[in-house]
Amino acid sequence: MYKDEDKLLVRIAEMYYQEDKNQSQISKELNIHRSTISRLLKRSREEGIVTISINYDKAGTYDLEKQLKERFGLEKAIIVQAAPEMNRTQKDKLLASGVGDYLAEILEDEMIIGFSWGETMAAIPEGLGTYTVSNITCIPMIGGPSGRLISDFHVNTITYEASKKLNGRALLIDSPAFPDTVSLKKALMENEFNQELIDYWRKLDIAILGIGSPTLQASESWKQFYGEDVLAYLEGKKVIGDVVSRFFNLEGQHIDNELDDRLIGIDISDLKRTPYRIGIAAMVDKAEAIASALKGGYINVLVTTEETAIEVLKR
Repeated sequence: MYKDEDKLLVRIAEMYYQEDKNQSQISKELNIHRSTISRLLKRSREEGIVTISINYDKAGTYDLEKQLKERFGLEKAIIVQAAPEMNRTQKDKLLASGVGDYLAEILEDEMIIGFSWGETMAAIPEGLGTYTVSNITCIPMIGGPSGRLISDFHVNTITYEASKKLNGRALLIDSPAFPDTVSLKKALMENEFNQELIDYWRKLDIAILGIGSPTLQASESWKQFYGEDVLAYLEGKKVIGDVVSRFFNLEGQHIDNELDDRLIGIDISDLKRTPYRIGIAAMVDKAEAIASALKGGYINVLVTTEETAIEVLKR
């Protein structure tokens, strides 16, 4: 039997942590009661004889995800590991798979899921998996483009394709996001189908949306969706980004503007009431817009790439 208690602590720790013996085996071998073994193992940690370290590098992006959650109060941060040399399409597919995996954790029967439009959003249906849920309803959260947007990026295409993967039903929208006048918007919203959509917007369980940035206004998809008149109007409005065409500033505050009066889309208050607001965006040039969207509480689940996450945390 060991006379020196420190030596005993070391020996028990060695047997437990290095020789992989359980407490019962150690108890029999050293003829010490099992409860004493447990107490001495605890002491060995308290006195620094045993130190336990976690190699976070093995967890890949765990630390970055934790920082994003704590900094912005997120429900979840999902960082996909995309090699820098990957093109936009390849990265979008990884992001979509990240969304699909997360849905496996939260999807339940009877849920209502809203979708926005865009190039990254277009990858979402392909990233969806197989889920054992029923009676899912998929709806667009915004009207269609003012110009000739590529059909794959159209909110109706995304909504419909997602509904097929989810074995659910889709409601599609037959109105532009920005009618020419407020009176035309009112007339369009009076029809029975659009009234039904408004009701669904108020009852959303999950919203899946991209994050826009004025730094990318020159992109062809922005021009095709908004049209030149809307882009011209946004000049000088201190717009940092948008979600479902609701524009916000650097601090994430919604910018009231006359486009809101014309917009056919989910109201910002209804969006913020949605339990799961999944923002999907990955582009270093969008880092400021993403950070501002997080500050404004428009999304509470972020799916992005490692390089974008690093830039967002600098904002």
